[in-house]
Amino acid sequence: MYLNCHTYYSLRYGTLSPAQLVQTARQLGARTLALTDINNTSCAVEFVQRCQDAGIKPILGLEFRQEGQLRFVGLARNAEGVRELNELLTQYSLSGRQLPELAPPLKNAFIIYPRLVKPIAQFRENELLGIRPEHVHRLFSSDVRQFPQHLVMFSPVTFVNQEGYQIHCLLRAIDENTLLSKINGPGLAKKTEVFTPPETLLQYYKAYPRIIQNTRRIVEACSIEWMDGLHINRQTFTGSREGDFQLLQKLALNGCKQRYGAHHIKALERVQKELRVIRTQDFCAYFLLTWDIVRYAHSMGYHHVGRGSGANSIVAFCLYITDVDPLELGLYFERFINPYRSSPPDFDIDFSWDERDDVTDYIFKRYGAEYTALLATYNTFQGRSTIRELGKVFGLPKQEIDLLIEYPEATDRHHELAKKIFHYGRLLEGFPNYLSIHAGGVIISERPLSYYTALQLMPKGFPITHFDMHHAEDMGFHKYDVLSQRGLGHLKDAVELVKENQGKAVDIYAIERIKNDEGVRTLLRSGHCIGCFYIESPAMRGLLKKLRCDNYVHLVAASSIIRPGVAQSGMMREYIQRFHNPDGFEYLHPVFREHLGETFGVMVYQEDVMKIVHHFAGLDLDESDVVRRIMTGKKAKSDTFERLRQKYFDNCRTRGYPDDLAQEVWRQIESFGGYSFCKAHSASFAVESFQSLYLKAYFPLEFMVAVINNFGGFYQTEYYVHEARMQGAQIHAPCVNRSRYLTHIEGKDIYLGFVHIQQLERKVAHRVIHQRSVGGIFRSLEDFVQRVEISTDQLDLLIRIGAFRFTGRSKYELLWEKHAAFNPKEKYDPTLPLFEDIQTHFTLPELKEGPFDQAFDEIELLGFPLCSPFSLLDGVFEEKKDAISGSGKKETDAIFEHSARQKAKKDAISRHRDGVFAAQLSRCIGRMVHCYGYYVCRKQVHTVKGETMYFGTWLDEEGHFFDTTHFPAFLRQGPFTGKGIYRIEGKVVEDFGFPSIEVIRMERLPFRKDERGL
Repeated sequence: MYLNCHTYYSLRYGTLSPAQLVQTARQLGARTLALTDINNTSCAVEFVQRCQDAGIKPILGLEFRQEGQLRFVGLARNAEGVRELNELLTQYSLSGRQLPELAPPLKNAFIIYPRLVKPIAQFRENELLGIRPEHVHRLFSSDVRQFPQHLVMFSPVTFVNQEGYQIHCLLRAIDENTLLSKINGPGLAKKTEVFTPPETLLQYYKAYPRIIQNTRRIVEACSIEWMDGLHINRQTFTGSREGDFQLLQKLALNGCKQRYGAHHIKALERVQKELRVIRTQDFCAYFLLTWDIVRYAHSMGYHHVGRGSGANSIVAFCLYITDVDPLELGLYFERFINPYRSSPPDFDIDFSWDERDDVTDYIFKRYGAEYTALLATYNTFQGRSTIRELGKVFGLPKQEIDLLIEYPEATDRHHELAKKIFHYGRLLEGFPNYLSIHAGGVIISERPLSYYTALQLMPKGFPITHFDMHHAEDMGFHKYDVLSQRGLGHLKDAVELVKENQGKAVDIYAIERIKNDEGVRTLLRSGHCIGCFYIESPAMRGLLKKLRCDNYVHLVAASSIIRPGVAQSGMMREYIQRFHNPDGFEYLHPVFREHLGETFGVMVYQEDVMKIVHHFAGLDLDESDVVRRIMTGKKAKSDTFERLRQKYFDNCRTRGYPDDLAQEVWRQIESFGGYSFCKAHSASFAVESFQSLYLKAYFPLEFMVAVINNFGGFYQTEYYVHEARMQGAQIHAPCVNRSRYLTHIEGKDIYLGFVHIQQLERKVAHRVIHQRSVGGIFRSLEDFVQRVEISTDQLDLLIRIGAFRFTGRSKYELLWEKHAAFNPKEKYDPTLPLFEDIQTHFTLPELKEGPFDQAFDEIELLGFPLCSPFSLLDGVFEEKKDAISGSGKKETDAIFEHSARQKAKKDAISRHRDGVFAAQLSRCIGRMVHCYGYYVCRKQVHTVKGETMYFGTWLDEEGHFFDTTHFPAFLRQGPFTGKGIYRIEGKVVEDFGFPSIEVIRMERLPFRKDERGL
């Protein structure tokens, strides 16, 4: 009887989760339920499963709306009807055209119109007019009652109570970006759209039994023939399963010879073992499809990194899907694939950010757009953003909303509506807000995807499914992760820059040679890895030093233990301690010694969870894999998790383990939630890290330029520019005669690209480059403005950043000259003049540029100065520094005898005399010191009491990094107050050879006064 039900996947409209919808229907005694979300099919599989579990007959359909206006509702008779409805929605979604008011002919679906859009006598056999309960009385005087075969009970369900209606109104206001008080019109549900008990619903229509009979006829005519399981994926690569196996076997055996030589017995046995399991599990097509994607990339000259659990496979290694040798690392085969696992292993294939889209396009064209799509993700209402949206629809001004977000506990300062806003914010938490695109998940189906989902076109031009990876897994789809990574971009660009700048060809794919290169190992051991993939962060820099890491195997472990799951459980520190003292600890249990001996009994990798759950607690391999997948976020939590958790503890008791031992092991397992890596994943990252290290060790300037141009690293551009300077580069501000759009290098001179000038339009930058290429370098400002179409404000940006410094004139002279040489109202002529215009020369007044004007312009336009930030400190501070460096104590005292603030400055001098630099910290362990640091970044963490503390990273005046710890008590005395240079006081401590400062006091020092324009 309920033919028009919405879940909250009717985005910014519905209020019920699929579970709430089905549960409420079951409580009311409903025997049939139709899901008709608005232009959305996200939860179809979940809805069907929940209905079947509840003993309710599910019907699938769609509600078609255009800009809030209900067009019609479609109900699928069968699987073909699902396809027809999904294809209809997809057709209009991909084309961008408006949905029609009249549905096209559909053979396997019923169409319900909410109103007469054409004479009822013209209705097709499958077209119906929905009669709401509150409209039944109108039939008495309507001619439509003469066509009972086209009338149907129509009682939409959107919420369950008045509070649900209020949530609906808030969602509609958010969607329409308007005030709650102004929300109305056809896009708003009626208050009657609640679950009405079946008996009550029938009473509304008792005067028209034919409508009830017709509704039952439609319900009986609809059925779900839902296909799920692995057979919904593309089944073959060659056209037959036998053909797939023969091809895979040939490729794997040939690759084994190439990787290991012709007589490597151990490798050959592992390959044959894996091939048997792959064939038994029917994963041959999956491997070949992945191989085909990689093969295309190689044919285009694209480099990739293969990772994920599939990298545990020697077959993947031999197919060159991955570059991780499972024999070298002793990778756990059962983590990759086991006879109990129904889903295939994960292959994460990383490409450079500027090549990934082309690979994705190949997949769509190779396997057909009808069968291929990217997965969606559900962007949900969360925390602060939800409060901001609610604040807007309730009409609060921005400052009031900011107060709610920044100080949620300051209730005495809140607006009177704050309590209501927080209440509804909690209710909306987790609601899907809109569909977004998965990082790179692609599915390829055997049948057209319209049997399972409608598709939505995304801005990049690729369609996405309406379901996410979890719903896809429930259906049986396995995904191909084709991902984008900036790290690969800087490897590629660095190699090209070396060839351009030095004329050398660099081979970064000789992995074994790079792993054993002494220069690379020395750089790794030092921890000076700024710009290097995955190992450049302050935390990783510290870990590398603490572990004295200088080889591939240790870096693989470090790449995983740095993850929050290991670190937060306390096991990272335990690993470091055991690394330094391998005989100074006891294993929790002999199982840990046997299976985790390589990592000193510490669970470091995802497969370690499987090992312990299986070997310690006796869960089957398939159950252990489910626990691992749930713990790492690869599978949604469910009743299965609680059942396996209980089985774990039951088995531990059966095996006679003490409760505290079982609890501690489970705590360590649980701490991995969502954060640990599989070992093959860490190994893949470590290979890329070594490639980065090699380039930085031998081609540091080209490498840093590549890092700058690919953006997306851990640090802001400023610190990569600084690192290039520390490596010997001469850094130049953008120049109209030398710069390109991106940063480039000539010898040891690095010219920043136009891309870094804030507010400079891309088209202007490309015009400058084009005119320079066709007409030669610019000779003067006059020459420039005659040849380049540019506005006044854009020209000002170039002058202020110093892009015309080749003229020998100050920027103030150029800004003055601009008025004589440049007429923005004059129509631009793109042709080069035949004869040079005769210019009238003026004698300008003396226009001096201050010594720090350029630095302040750079801060404004680039975001950072190209000089040392320490040179910008207030003159009083500089005076103190000069006194220290050039005077003895008597001379220093004499300096201050002429000052009105003699004592204060003497104290300041005294403090500064004992200041230390980063290189001196290791000689000051246990001492109180002070130093000066330029802020780089900070990491916020919380203590066990929930208090905020920070880890800070700084640069000293010599350009070296150092680190600080800020505990809550001292943080209140010396807070972070923005970017700049701080005077820091604290105690130097050392942790496994890595020094840092525990701060007790700090203050930000003032920069010189900005005197531009004064």
